Order: sequence, then structure tokens, then C-alpha cells
Amino acid sequence: MTALHVDRTLECEGLACPLPVVRTKKAIDEMNPGEVLEVRATDKGSMADLKGWASRTGHQYVGLKEENGIYRHFIRKAEASGTKTEMKFPHIATNDELQARVDSGEILNILDVREPVEYAFGRIPGAISLPLGELEEKMTQLDPNNEYYVVCRTGNRSDMACQMLTERGFKRIKNVTPGMSQWGNDVEKD
Repeated sequence: MTALHVDRTLECEGLACPLPVVRTKKAIDEMNPGEVLEVRATDKGSMADLKGWASRTGHQYVGLKEENGIYRHFIRKAEASGTKTEMKFPHIATNDELQARVDSGEILNILDVREPVEYAFGRIPGAISLPLGELEEKMTQLDPNNEYYVVCRTGNRSDMACQMLTERGFKRIKNVTPGMSQWGNDVEKD
């Protein structure tokens, strides 16, 4: 096997979203164009998070290697002319706004884009599990005419999901912030 040349390694083991992306942004900012960053993470969600972040910012997601539960991501920093300004999804709903709609008895489409284990240990009642890493392949199961509330742990992964859905023609999408990390209402568990 060919040895991979990396210019810097970033240790993110044990960190959950959004920290691997936050630390990756900072590390990439400190590097020169063309250099390769290896990000080592244990959060399965980092697979979709880091690939999505690189795509949205213009950096090259070179690839992924998994070794004993460690996800090794390789990202090449783009030239300044190749980078894109990272945009936040503009349509949000707060946790309180979502809870008010649930309390009013409305039937809502709530998509939980966290990993299955996060979903199993606590989710908004009635939320549908659709991990971000599976969203693109399962998007055809969703009706683009419906309204969807998209939730994750902090609002970052759900922001990426909202952008993906909008790019595919979904028009009634809301990113729920700050998400499950501060959800103080009823939850379902497996």
C-alpha cells in the first residue's frame, strides 16, 4: 500500500459534532494551500460532517480510512481562489418554536439526522431517523412538497442536511437550533 503524505494530523478522538469540524476549520486556516490534513475522529457522524464541510468550503476531501473505530479523514487545503464562503442555512426554527407546534397537536415531519445510536438514546417524539450520511441515497423517500424540521445535536449537521435538501428542490425546510443538545422537552428512547 502507498504511504499517505500528510502535513499535519489533528486528533479529534472522543469529540462529538460540531467539534471535529470546528477544529478542522481552525487547522486548515493555519495550513498552506495544497497541504494535507489528517483528521482522526471516533464520531461516526464525522464521515458526513467533514466531507460536507470540505465540499461547502471548496477544500478537497481526499478520502477516508477506518482503522479500529478511528476514522482517518484526509483533506487538502484549496488555493484561496478555490475556496468558498461557508454559508449557514437561513431558515431556522428554535427548539421552543418546534415544541409549540408539537404542543398544538400539529402533525409534523421531523427528520433526525444524527447517527442511529444518538437517535436511540433520545429523540423528539415522532422524529424519523435519517442519518446525514444516508440522506442523499434516501432522499427519494421524502416528498419535496412537505414541510420538514431537521434536527441534530447542535444544529450543524442539520444545517448541512437542510442545504442538501434545498439543493434538491425541497422548499419548506427548517433547521432546528440549537437541537438535541439543549432539548428540554419530552423525548422517546429505545
